[in-house]
Amino acid sequence: MAYSPPDTETVLPRMNRILKPRSIVVVGASADPRSFGGFVQGNLERYGYDGVLHLVSRSSAEINGRACVKTIDELPAGIDLAVLAIPEAGVLDAVRALAARQCHAAVLFASGYAEAGEQGQAKQVELARVAAEAGITLVGPNCMGFSNLAAGVPITFEPLAARERETRPGVGIVAQSGFMAANLRDALLGRGVPVACVFSTGNEVSVCVEDVLAAYIADPQIRTLTVYVEQIRQPQRFLQLAAQARLVGKPVVLLMPGRSARAREAAQSHTGALAGDHATAMTCLRREAVVTVDSLDELLDVTAVLLRYPQPPAGGTAFMTGSGAMKNIALDFCDELGLDLPALSQPVVDKLSAMLPAYAVAENPLDYTTVSVRNPAIVGELLLTLLEDEGIGSIVLAIPVGPVVAQQDKAEHIVPTVARASKPAVLVLTGDDSPVEPFFIEAINASGLPLFRSADRALRALKRVAQYGEALQRAARAQSAHPPALPLPGVVPPNGIFAEYQGKAWLQAAGLPVPAGGLARDVDEAVRIAQGIGFPVVLKAQASELPHKSDVGGVLVGLADEAALRHGWTQLFANVARHRPELQLDGALVEAMGPRGLELVVGAKRDEDWGPVVLVGLGGIWIEALKDVRLIPADMAEADIVVELGRLKAAAVLQGIRGASGVDLAAIAQVVALLGAQMRANPAISEIDINPLLAYPCGSAPAVLALDALVVARPA
Repeated sequence: MAYSPPDTETVLPRMNRILKPRSIVVVGASADPRSFGGFVQGNLERYGYDGVLHLVSRSSAEINGRACVKTIDELPAGIDLAVLAIPEAGVLDAVRALAARQCHAAVLFASGYAEAGEQGQAKQVELARVAAEAGITLVGPNCMGFSNLAAGVPITFEPLAARERETRPGVGIVAQSGFMAANLRDALLGRGVPVACVFSTGNEVSVCVEDVLAAYIADPQIRTLTVYVEQIRQPQRFLQLAAQARLVGKPVVLLMPGRSARAREAAQSHTGALAGDHATAMTCLRREAVVTVDSLDELLDVTAVLLRYPQPPAGGTAFMTGSGAMKNIALDFCDELGLDLPALSQPVVDKLSAMLPAYAVAENPLDYTTVSVRNPAIVGELLLTLLEDEGIGSIVLAIPVGPVVAQQDKAEHIVPTVARASKPAVLVLTGDDSPVEPFFIEAINASGLPLFRSADRALRALKRVAQYGEALQRAARAQSAHPPALPLPGVVPPNGIFAEYQGKAWLQAAGLPVPAGGLARDVDEAVRIAQGIGFPVVLKAQASELPHKSDVGGVLVGLADEAALRHGWTQLFANVARHRPELQLDGALVEAMGPRGLELVVGAKRDEDWGPVVLVGLGGIWIEALKDVRLIPADMAEADIVVELGRLKAAAVLQGIRGASGVDLAAIAQVVALLGAQMRANPAISEIDINPLLAYPCGSAPAVLALDALVVARPA
C-alpha cells in the first residue's frame, strides 16, 4: 500500500489522542477476565487509568461495577480511542459505527489481513478505505496495541502486572511485531531500564512506525528510541525523523532483519511487506546515525548503554579487570570483533603507574591485579583516570560478583565512583548466573550504570556505541552543498544507458580523469585521433545497446601503429556484426593506453526508496572473487571516505605490499565524492559505474584514471 507522509502538525495531535486518551471505549468488553476485552479492562484498572472508560458488551449489563451499553450507537460522541476486541468479521461495521459517533482512533487486534495473503490484503485495502473515509486513525490490525507506561495507558490484550507510572526519562519502543514489542519491554524492565512507552504497529493501516517515532521525538519523557521493523514503508520520512532525533540528542537503535534471502521472504509472509535493498537501507540509516544492530542481544544492550549515555564521544574502548586471564580473552575477542583498544597516552600511563603496584603494567586492557583487595575504592579512580585519555571513548569494567562482603565494598566504593563517568562506562559482573545480593543490584540500578553478566555482550554493545559516536561526527562533516547539476550527456536513450564515450565526456566535465582520445566515425578519423594522442591505442565499439563490449569482441587493445589500427577497425566491426548483426554502432572510441595501476571499481546507484549510495572496492576479478566493497552515503566527506577505504578487507593492497607503492587514497576518495555529488545534483541519473578505475601512487599524474564508465539515466 502507498503512504503519503502527513505533516507534523497533523501527526502529533493525532498520536497524542492515541497515547494519552481522555476517553476510551472497549468494544467487545467481557466479564471473562481471560478474553481480549477482559485483559484490556483489567490492565486499565490495575494501572489506574484516570480518563473516562466506556464498555460495549452484547452479553453483560455491567462488568466489575462498570455499566455497559450493547451497541456503539449508544456511546457519547467524540471518544478519543476505541479498542476493538472483536473478531475480524465485525470490524468494518464497528469502524462505520464509531465514525457515526465521531470517535477519533481505534486499536485493532484482529488478524487475517495483509499478513494472510492476497485475500487478506484485499480486506486490508477495504479496511483502510473505510477508516480513511470515516476519519478514524487505526492502530493495527494484527497488533498487540501499546502501553504508555508513563501515562498509565496500557492498551494491550496481554495481562500486565500493576506498576507505578514511570517518571524517569526512559526508552520508547516501537515494533511492527507485537511479540517483539512485548519481548523488548519485558527484557529492558527486567534489567531495571526505565521504559516510557511500547507500541506495536502491526500491519500499519493508518499508524506506522514513523508516526510513533515522531511522537517519541517530541516527548520529553523519552530519551532513547528502540525500533524493530521488518520493513520501513516510508524510507525518506524515516530518514528525516532519524535526522531530527540526532539533532535533539535522542539515539535511535534499530534491528531490521533481511540480510539473508530467507529473512526477506519471512518478513514478506509475516507482514505482507515487500523488503527493499537491505544493504542500501543500512547505509542510508547509518548516515543519519541510526544505530543498526544485528541481534536482539545487541538491540537490548545498546539501548541500555545509550539511555545512560546518549551522546558518546568518538574513540576507542578501554577494558579494565583484576584478572590477567580476562585481559587476554578481551584482547583476542576485541581483535576478532574489530573493536579498537587504543594505546594510552603517556600522561595517563604516568598517572596510572603512580596508583598501581610496581609489578602492574599501565596499559589497555588494564589488569589492576589485587590492588583492590585492600582498597576497593581505587578501582573507580583507576577507571576515571583511564577515561581522561582523549583516545578512549568508552570503558568496560569486568569484576567478579564475590562474597557478600565484597559485594558490599563494590556497592559502596566502586559503583558510585564509576557512575561519575561522563563517557560510557559499563559494569560486567562475571560468574554468569551466580547470585547477586539485592542491595548490590539496587545500588547499580540507582546509579544508572548499564549492567552486564557477559563481557562479550558488553564489548559488542560498546562497538556499536563507538560507531554511533563516529556517526554523529561524520554527519556533522557531511557535504551539505550540492555542486551545479551538469546537463545530461545527451538525449536519454530508450534503455537509459549512455554509450561509453558520452558517459566519459560527462564525467570528465565533472572532474574525473579519463584517457585521452575521442569518438571516430570512420577509420581515417580513428587514425587522426591516434596520431594526435600517440600509439599504442585502444579501440572500443560504441553504442547505447552495447554496455558490455568485451562479450562481443568489441574491445581491442595494444594497437601499436596505423596499420594495426586499420586492421583492428575492420576486425572490431566484423566481431560486433557477427554477434549483433542488428546493431548500428555510433562509431569506435580511440583512446591512449593507460599505464598499469591498481584496478578499482567505483559506482553509484539511486534506490527509488532510499536515494543514492556510492560503492567502492577492488575491481577486476577481485570484486567477483572477494566481493570486498564498501557502500558509502552519497554526501560523505572525503576524509571519512579515506577511513572507509581503510576498512576494506584488501586495505593492505591499497597501502602497498611486497615492495609495491601504496596508491593515492585521497584521489580515490575524490572520485567517490564526485560520483556522490553528481548523484545528489542530478536526480535523473540512476546509476554510474566506473570499472576499472586505475589508481596510482601518490605524486603520479594522473593519480587515478577511469578506463571504462557507464552512465544510466531514467528514460523520459
